[in-house]
Amino acid sequence: MRLDPDERRAATHAMREALVHAKVGLTDLRMLVEATTTRLNAERAELETVRRRQGLAAQIDDHETVAIAERFAVQHQERVGMLETKLMVQQHELSLAERDYEVMEGELRAWRSGVVPPAPDETAIDPLGDPSAAASPRRTRAEREADAEERLAALKRRMGK
Repeated sequence: MRLDPDERRAATHAMREALVHAKVGLTDLRMLVEATTTRLNAERAELETVRRRQGLAAQIDDHETVAIAERFAVQHQERVGMLETKLMVQQHELSLAERDYEVMEGELRAWRSGVVPPAPDETAIDPLGDPSAAASPRRTRAEREADAEERLAALKRRMGK
């Protein structure tokens, strides 16, 4: 499907703006991953220090210091576990965002060439779980948006809002 030049310019402008925002988001996510990695490494170092001190205190039979070190070791181990989980989630989020960005770039290239890329398979079950609301690929964007608004309103009514 070919677009007229004005529609193509407007669409590509909006897509370029979306890409800029997505790129800023990617930068932010990368900074968060880096900050979490730094915190995790520091927490692991603290845990090792506490365990080393605990071992030294045990060697000289300083039971009070051993007990204190055990308490701190548990705290540091919990933080390490939490930061590892946080890092894993952030890395997954970054991976998803990078894939989305690549898809957006590909779509922009297609729009710039003047060819509207085919819409994703809209015959699948819709995100709100209503298979009867699956859209026909031949429907216009305005029709799909109106249908989505109608389904959202129905969902809100069912939820009592």
